[in-house]
Amino acid sequence: MQKPISITAIASISPLGKSLDEAWENYQNDTHCITEKSFQNGTALAAEITNEAKQEIENLRTSDHKYKSLDDTVLYAIYASRQAVKQAKWNGSDNFGINIGSSRGATQLFETYHEDFLKSNKAKTLSSPTTTLGNISSWVAHDLQTEGPEISHSITCSTALHAMLNGVAWINSGMCNKFLVGGSEAPLTPFTIAQMKALKIYADNSQNYPCRALDLNKKHNSMVLGEGASMICLEGGKKENALAIVKGIGYATEILEHNISISSDAKCFQKSMKMALGDINPDDIDVVIMHAPGTIKGDISEYKAIEKIFCNKIPSLTTNKWKIGHTFGASGALNIEFALLMLKHQKFIGVPYLESQNSPKKIKNILVNAVGFGGNAVSIFLSK
Repeated sequence: MQKPISITAIASISPLGKSLDEAWENYQNDTHCITEKSFQNGTALAAEITNEAKQEIENLRTSDHKYKSLDDTVLYAIYASRQAVKQAKWNGSDNFGINIGSSRGATQLFETYHEDFLKSNKAKTLSSPTTTLGNISSWVAHDLQTEGPEISHSITCSTALHAMLNGVAWINSGMCNKFLVGGSEAPLTPFTIAQMKALKIYADNSQNYPCRALDLNKKHNSMVLGEGASMICLEGGKKENALAIVKGIGYATEILEHNISISSDAKCFQKSMKMALGDINPDDIDVVIMHAPGTIKGDISEYKAIEKIFCNKIPSLTTNKWKIGHTFGASGALNIEFALLMLKHQKFIGVPYLESQNSPKKIKNILVNAVGFGGNAVSIFLSK
């Protein structure tokens, strides 16, 4: 890190609600947001945004005739971006940068357009522009009326934290002094669910907590998909209105041995966490928010990486995927929100089904992890 970066605002729309207050209220109970959802060929577990949030998205969709053809991924991003920028008191004339990503992109629209194509052998007029990944940041920029740099990308499940890396890099370069970063995902579609089930990593409905993220003794994979978006406002230096300071960033990529796997002790996470910590004593980290997708290998490998880095004193460990599912490209930004809420309220939110959890005496330094298919790991070091 060349200089500290302030997080001056964050906003989201997710199964936890459509505001920080709603999210924190929902974190206070041990109830998960996972339900049985109907799809074309039956049902599957999923974590949907709330009914109130769905109504907000429909209101947004009908507020502008151009928005009627947009995928939920884009609308979620627009909604959360409006709230974040409002909190930060940014104006479109600031020409701040935008970097928003998604693992899957416009999944629902793509499936709908492809189904129409198979029936008619013709593509709908807007099928290309509305399913292009780059339309997320460009539509957000249009909605916020800003003319700064805009970037969209997909780096699977670490997409949102890679957006943070880019925002930090742009600010440190002096090319931009403000950046809006985050991730958006609307993957609750028949084909996406079928893909995850084909990998044999999806949960069934046999337990009170279907997603057993961070349960290192589980015998079955238990990943569940969720949806939502989270947007983060970054500014250079230490600002008076900072929710937290980004004190370190780390990243690493593993050499692929399998299409979806990482090494048994997650060497990518070892490297990303070590880089993010820099010169700080690992003992000073109070909490690690793990990626922990609820798969057997994924959870254990990340835990082993943490053991390697924090050999003297394992920090308090937690995850939110047991509650809201895995939101793919948005998950890293929702983890940042989780961290900021714990920093603000000075209360540790653990995992209810774990027999014993180590709660921190204080919450000042938090490390947030995310990793995507192929070992694209990112770690962000936040401090109050």
